[in-house]
Amino acid sequence: MDITSPITGIKGIGEKTQKSFAKMGVYTVGDILLHFPRNYVKFPEITDIDELNSVNESQDYAIHAVIRKAPLVKNTGRMQITLQDIGSPGHMIQLIWYRMPYLKAQLSQGRHLIFYGRIKPKGGKYVMEQPVVYEVEKYEAIRDTLQPVYSITSGITNNLIVKTVKEALANDRLLGDYLPPKIRGAYGFCEYNYAMKQIHFPDDFDALIEARHRLVFDEFFLFIMGMRYQNKKQQKDRNSFLFTEPQFVDELIEKLPYELTNAQKNTIREIENDMQSPYVMQRLIQGDVGSGKTIVAFLLMAWASKCGYQSAIMAPTEVLANQHYETFCSLVEQFGLDCPVILLTGSMTVKQKRMAYERMKTEKNALIIGTHALIQEKADFENLSLVITDEQHRFGVKQRETFSDKGTKPHILVMSATPIPRTLAIIIYGDMDISVINEVPAKRLPIKNCVVNTAYRPKAYSFIEDQVKKGHQAYVICPLVEETENSEGENVTDYAVRLREALPDDIKVDMLNGKMKSKLKDEVMTRFAKNESQVLVSTTVVEVGVNVPNATVMMIENADRFGLAQLHQLRGRVGRGDAQSYCIFINSSNSKKAQKRLEILNKSNDGFYIASEDLKLRGPGDFFGIRQSGDLAFTLADVYQDSDVLKEASEMVDEVLKEDPELALEEHHLLKKKMEQFAKEQLKRMNL
Repeated sequence: MDITSPITGIKGIGEKTQKSFAKMGVYTVGDILLHFPRNYVKFPEITDIDELNSVNESQDYAIHAVIRKAPLVKNTGRMQITLQDIGSPGHMIQLIWYRMPYLKAQLSQGRHLIFYGRIKPKGGKYVMEQPVVYEVEKYEAIRDTLQPVYSITSGITNNLIVKTVKEALANDRLLGDYLPPKIRGAYGFCEYNYAMKQIHFPDDFDALIEARHRLVFDEFFLFIMGMRYQNKKQQKDRNSFLFTEPQFVDELIEKLPYELTNAQKNTIREIENDMQSPYVMQRLIQGDVGSGKTIVAFLLMAWASKCGYQSAIMAPTEVLANQHYETFCSLVEQFGLDCPVILLTGSMTVKQKRMAYERMKTEKNALIIGTHALIQEKADFENLSLVITDEQHRFGVKQRETFSDKGTKPHILVMSATPIPRTLAIIIYGDMDISVINEVPAKRLPIKNCVVNTAYRPKAYSFIEDQVKKGHQAYVICPLVEETENSEGENVTDYAVRLREALPDDIKVDMLNGKMKSKLKDEVMTRFAKNESQVLVSTTVVEVGVNVPNATVMMIENADRFGLAQLHQLRGRVGRGDAQSYCIFINSSNSKKAQKRLEILNKSNDGFYIASEDLKLRGPGDFFGIRQSGDLAFTLADVYQDSDVLKEASEMVDEVLKEDPELALEEHHLLKKKMEQFAKEQLKRMNL
């Protein structure tokens, strides 16, 4: 067995479990080792149920009780619910498990057991939902250790992942350390096997920090090494396109019904200079949410068409591609341009795709819009001069190269809404020049924000109802898809049901999550974009979504569980029309630090400021539960929090490539192999 072996190579993993793991993106032994814990818990002391006098709802308890009677298993229309009462009158707690009927055999009369979880009042009594069950001796054995908590899905329990990871790590030959000893020594890094074992099952907090530091360095080092190694092998491509009459873009700008910001105008000038230079452009546009990147893309693609060339923009979702298509068609008509606009997406019929392919070959000045379908084998371009990829973290260097391989090397423009500080962006996007659009169009009203606790929910529902009655729409974001073991936040599945009950029947509440099939996700988003549904309950999948100017409310449950950059991205889904928009952050934590972090969002709508302030507040103990978004599909690393490690990795890459540009030395053999493997893992995590 090695890291490329299927997950079924691990003892106890059958076909059914394999399918459940596949939902999590875990297919191989290596995948399960890279499925790092999302948090760790240190278990509390055991409390006898008859000695429990008061309850803190934000605290975890380990309750010792004796099973007095058999549990009750109820069958509802949606699931099986297991109920177990423990304790004596005055100290009674009802235990509730969803979709876990097999627990009945474990809850036999007379057994002394430990029930771990949170206690809360519900229906006039205390309940503990989805408690983890331990035998007394086993609980005492783990009491003083840090226990991993993993992200899971239906059919997979935390205990199953623990068991599977331990089985994989038992093979000491599985993980070879690719870092040469001199690099490990220079930076004081622990050995790779040790790091992997400690990240999953740390001996203590110091060992956990040491392991994470090593693995974060690995992610940055391998990413930067892969990028610069490829760059050193490639010569700068000559520009074979003749872009003339830049005043054409100025004429279009003058016809716009609104004024472009200075940042937009400066970015357009920089790109015009690039496209008229002797070499092919490689440029990144960093633009905050709602800063107007799409109109910049259109103006440049229209210029390409005017000069007789094709251009293409690749969006991360079909819904967004369709919206770009409708927007571009409207602008072409508005300006009276003779520019064909072509759409190509994966869900189109065979006939529709064939027609799109034919038009791409014959219409040599077309504006082409699509998804990953644009880089499929059958998609051939004619005269492709400019490629724009939307949302950089969804596309890698390989995808940009695939475009280049389809003809003469085109100009490459990447658009990202992730507000990475410039010093870090230069390292991460080392192969690209950078433009920043840091202003918001003047007509847009600043979003009004509020940070509130869970008691505010009824008022929030009333506010959403009022906004819908005024003709607007609302998003509600939850961190989880469904109720699961160890889940501590709101989930989309149950929340949508609750919201339908709370709101009038004439308000349609729809539901969206990342586990849905692409076609179904697109249908849900299309309904919302057309105002056929008024409230959309969703996970963060809407973070890269369509433009719905009619949406004026963004309500985010368990906001304390998200990174501030991600919250800012989500907030950017509203405030896109002329009406006043609002963002409600529901803080479910009693932590003063969580409140302080969320207050940064409350006071500012500037993504760069938010990222900077967030970085100042965060320390080494903060690296779970607050990962930022849009950071190139790193598993552990965070470009904000780990900025020092990012710089270390960049310096070490320069040293290695200076000594051995081709990575031909024996000591770098494993490094080169690992770099290629890392690139494949990244593409797999991004579903590319």
